[in-house]
Amino acid sequence: MTDFRSILRRVFGRSTDPHASETSRYARFGRRRKRCGDEPKGNVRFAVAIGIFIAVYGLIAGRLVEWGALPTMTETYFRGDEHLVAARPQILDRNGMVLATDITTFSLFAEPRRIVDPDEASELLLSVLPDLDPKWLYKRLSGHGGFVWLKRELTPGQKQQILDLGIPGIGFRTEKSRFYPGRSTAAYIVGHTNIDNQGTAGMEKWIDDQGYRALQNSGLATEADLKPVRLAMDLRVQHVVRDEVSQGLKRYRAKAAGGIVLNVNSGEIVAMTSVPDYDPNIPAEALDKNRLNRMSAGLYEMGSTFKIFTTAMALDSGKIKITDTFDATAPLRIGGFTIHDFHNEHRFLSVPEIFIYSSNIGSAREAEKIGLDEHRAFLTKLGLLSRLKTELPEVAMPTQPKEWKEINNITIAFGHGVSTTPLNTAVAAAAVINGGKLIEPTFLPRTQAEADAIATQVISQKTSDLMRYIFRLNATDPRGSGKNAAVPGYLVGGKTGTANKVVNGRYSNTKKFNAFVAAFPMDHPRYIVLTIIDEPQPEPGKYYATAGMNAAVMAGNIIRRSATFLGVHPQFSDDGKSLLVSY
Repeated sequence: MTDFRSILRRVFGRSTDPHASETSRYARFGRRRKRCGDEPKGNVRFAVAIGIFIAVYGLIAGRLVEWGALPTMTETYFRGDEHLVAARPQILDRNGMVLATDITTFSLFAEPRRIVDPDEASELLLSVLPDLDPKWLYKRLSGHGGFVWLKRELTPGQKQQILDLGIPGIGFRTEKSRFYPGRSTAAYIVGHTNIDNQGTAGMEKWIDDQGYRALQNSGLATEADLKPVRLAMDLRVQHVVRDEVSQGLKRYRAKAAGGIVLNVNSGEIVAMTSVPDYDPNIPAEALDKNRLNRMSAGLYEMGSTFKIFTTAMALDSGKIKITDTFDATAPLRIGGFTIHDFHNEHRFLSVPEIFIYSSNIGSAREAEKIGLDEHRAFLTKLGLLSRLKTELPEVAMPTQPKEWKEINNITIAFGHGVSTTPLNTAVAAAAVINGGKLIEPTFLPRTQAEADAIATQVISQKTSDLMRYIFRLNATDPRGSGKNAAVPGYLVGGKTGTANKVVNGRYSNTKKFNAFVAAFPMDHPRYIVLTIIDEPQPEPGKYYATAGMNAAVMAGNIIRRSATFLGVHPQFSDDGKSLLVSY
């Protein structure tokens, strides 16, 4: 019985003894009241604990959501801020056609400390980007760094494929990348950018050098504030020039070819290219040593095109008149060298005949009469011996003998002994036929008033008028070397240049560098068209590969196809009334 009562007391909390004292009952009642009085305080403590628990875990959940939704805003992301790529201004041609613009691309990065399994991550990424080196990729992913680049400039398709892999620790950056819609068409003028969208060649580099690089580095180069850069180039003419020189390269099986179209009155370069060229969307192609901007960065002995300047020098000196004749009956011997003519007339030649027959002997005799010092001074005045000042970074410095001797005076008269760029030659030729004004070339639009303000008078108007007449005569005379450049209706004039190249210190009889300097329309000259072709071979069915057979043809084709774009309309009236010059 005693055990049963004890059990009841433990279960029900009260005594089962009927004789229990009232004092004991009251004591138990007091304890129950005390417990009931403590219940509100316990509820408060419980609520506070629950609240703290919810707040802590809510904060943790919020951070997890933030990190999951914005992986590029982690601390490790900002360690790549030096790679931020800013916007660049658009580059347009003179008519507003886009030559270069920014596009949005995606770049892949990794946070190695968050990579769970570098082996698996490498294999998955290589399934989408097989061009990555496996060893390099594994090393990048298994490191302890906070931020590493894996691949720049992904396509949207590649980005989506990598996202579908679901690899932890892999992220993307949205960047600006340069896109060139015309691809190779204007590569050597427009230039290109590097992986960080910074200009490294052509007008892209010029833009950076004008202060844009500083804006970019300071983070102030925002797309909304950037005005387009408009060039003097006409994309339509540029396409024609590139197409013709590309065809010439194949037709004459040459090493290289190129062309320039220059406004003789403003100095604006409307078109310029050389081939082989490259696609600026693939800048690595520009590293090929054969892909050189030969028109401004290539140095060549320009051959008989220099007879333009020898003739102009002779007439402008006052020592020689257009009616004077020079003995070209026999080769000229000087200092152990013998000067020959390609087509020897074996007679005295007038100044225009020396030009149109391209007589080395006659040009040499003209230079002899002028004198060595005056000859060198004249070429310097025309800018042929100096580095051109223009926006394009890729411009070479011409070379000349350290000490001019009489043999240099003779050979330079017909284009051997001085190396200059085709662009130098075009600019000097423009001064010869535009009224005698030397104007620095520009790849940016220039008004006539701006051109007049910087022009330098280098020969007289009278000499320029005589040179225009001789230019035109060389294209109309059946024996003229420029007849293959003639285009009906456009009053074309010009001069050929066929130079033997130096091979192992000696002039080669088989390797030639050819050029043709054309101008039109000769009654009111507006444009120079200069073409070059390096080491051409005879066209099938023909025996010669001289400039009249290839470079002149290319120049004529360019004029024929681009004249209307340039605003020059054909004229079929009496040829050259304003060109008549009395002997």
